[in-house]
Amino acid sequence: MLNRKIKLLIADDHSVFRTGLKTFLSQIPHLEIAGEAGNGQDLMKLAIDLNPDVIITDLDMPVMSGIQATKELCKRIPYCRVIALTVHAREESILRMLEAGALGYVLKSADTKEIVEAIESVDLYKPFFCKAISEMLTTIITRDFKVPVAETVYLTEREKQIVQLICHEHTSKGIAHILCLSKRTIEGHRRRIMDKVGAKSIAGVIAFAYETGIYKKPVP
Repeated sequence: MLNRKIKLLIADDHSVFRTGLKTFLSQIPHLEIAGEAGNGQDLMKLAIDLNPDVIITDLDMPVMSGIQATKELCKRIPYCRVIALTVHAREESILRMLEAGALGYVLKSADTKEIVEAIESVDLYKPFFCKAISEMLTTIITRDFKVPVAETVYLTEREKQIVQLICHEHTSKGIAHILCLSKRTIEGHRRRIMDKVGAKSIAGVIAFAYETGIYKKPVP
């Protein structure tokens, strides 16, 4: 059990859903609702003012979307921790939100237990995906990516190290912190790695790592 409260900021343009979510989360002893917003612009202002531990946001909101707000907040706030809580299970929405910097992705149809688990995990900078999204990500990674022949791709030791951290679901900020480098440097490495392996997204890099043995999933 945590000896402190996790301060939350909730953003959703449906006030009824916000109220229900607040009511539920307020009953959890180690969670505290610091504020709420009905659009992405207000979310950004409150996040900067309140400095919450975890931000929970929908994707589709007026004025500024949750994806845009997440992208901007992850640029402005060091180690920003965002969970997408949405009805959208489209591949494009998932990948865009993760690329924006979100650490968690949970469907509104998920079990309430998963929402709490997501908050607790992301608070510790550990990515979390509800069961349905985890299954989709596995499909995305293994389905549409043609992995280059290993002999034709040369990655430096630093690039291999970054690929392994990506496979462990670390964000650019997390990798930068671990390797004591700037986020910009890590993002430059990510782009070069994607170019080398011919991947259009990080999912393709992960597929390459699995297929070539750069990363091997730990045996339970």
